[in-house]
Amino acid sequence: MTSNPPLPVRPLHTNQPRLPWHHFSMRFSSTPRGARLARRLAGERLDAWGIPYGCDTHDTVTLIVAELSANAVHHGLVPGRDFRLRLSAESTTLRVEVTDTRGEKIPALVDPSDNLDDDGEGGRGLLLVATLADRWGWYPCADGPGKTVWAVCSVHTAAAPSP
Repeated sequence: MTSNPPLPVRPLHTNQPRLPWHHFSMRFSSTPRGARLARRLAGERLDAWGIPYGCDTHDTVTLIVAELSANAVHHGLVPGRDFRLRLSAESTTLRVEVTDTRGEKIPALVDPSDNLDDDGEGGRGLLLVATLADRWGWYPCADGPGKTVWAVCSVHTAAAPSP
């Protein structure tokens, strides 16, 4: 039997807890109900990973999941096709990826006043994601039609819930 050498440990800032590596991936129906379920399951998964309900990181990441999932349903909908949510946690970083099958609709930040829906509620989702996340972007799917929109957040304080 062979043993693996220990992996190098990156230095941590004192206010950043180290997370073990976690991964979650699931397909959801491209419906408002599927988007809500994605947000709820992401929240449960974060709590199970030690990022409790009510802390800033939990609230930020679940909001990002909600926005990207809603965008996949609203803008990335191809009838009969699901969207995929992936969450990854490693060290002090959380990564959210939402993949839909509509590759021709490229996500871009726009002036919300130029992109409002008839009810005045649209056009702010990616602006919110860009504000909350440390980094975000997108890439086309290599194995078929579609795109993946991703966001990365640092975990600052996972143990203390916000007041």
